[in-house]
Amino acid sequence: MREETAVRRYQEAARILPARLREAALTMPEADQAAAEEFRLRAGRPLSVLLPAGERSLWVPVAPADLEALCDLATDYSRYAAEETLRQGYLAVRGGFRVGLCGTAVMKAGVCTALRDVSSAAVRIAREKRGIGESVAPRLFRGGMFQSTLLLSPPGGGKTTLLRDLVRCLSAGWPGRPGLRVSLIDERGEVAVMVRGAPQMDVGPRTDVLDACPKALGIPMALRAMNPQIIAVDEITAEADLRAAVQAAGCGAGLLATVHAADTAELNQRPLYRQLLAERVFRLAVRISRDSSGQRVYQVEELP
Repeated sequence: MREETAVRRYQEAARILPARLREAALTMPEADQAAAEEFRLRAGRPLSVLLPAGERSLWVPVAPADLEALCDLATDYSRYAAEETLRQGYLAVRGGFRVGLCGTAVMKAGVCTALRDVSSAAVRIAREKRGIGESVAPRLFRGGMFQSTLLLSPPGGGKTTLLRDLVRCLSAGWPGRPGLRVSLIDERGEVAVMVRGAPQMDVGPRTDVLDACPKALGIPMALRAMNPQIIAVDEITAEADLRAAVQAAGCGAGLLATVHAADTAELNQRPLYRQLLAERVFRLAVRISRDSSGQRVYQVEELP
């Protein structure tokens, strides 16, 4: 059943592609469809599919007109409605998919105001993994209180997928644990995947999403407007993010965030994350690794 769902998601993502590219994508064996992560389109190059082992060419060349058609299909022929995310280099697509774009940036006063002459695209085949957070979420409490938590793994390790399901679990609650108010600052639109104000992913019944907003601005906005019990963010990468997290902690909100690091030892090797530990805002870490069979393992650890 899980593989059938993965194949269905692949085929739903293929509908975003122009017709001749879609036909090529659907020639992939179903086992590969189930494992595929992205479609990659580059003008003048063949369409390819990103698999765990790397990109596989489908030998059908991509023309500039195909990339323009992709943008039309992804926005339901309403690009004007997606101008804000388009200038940031991506489109959120109904169904939970995301299209990353490269092309010529139109700059004004040092700010990108538009993207034209699209030259390449990455269609991410988003797959919810409902339930992966259910064994983790209860372990994030001490004395009945949620403890601010970092999710750790190298790039591509599954942090965003776990973050999404933990937000869902904490928002919905479970027997003996009522749901909590969660504000999700979804700067890159990858967690909730908002399309015209509606999340395409299940982020729970008590979750309020601030989409396409920088974390350093979104965290204080959520504090002022939504009275959150938990603030969730994807990828702390800048000192401004850290300052906002410290502010949230000072206001009594719990934090759930991801960072690129294999473990706490690697956190200590980077100045920003070393400062993060020194502030003692976060008390727990969930380290994501793989066992010998390739399955992800979630280990909860106390932070020093």
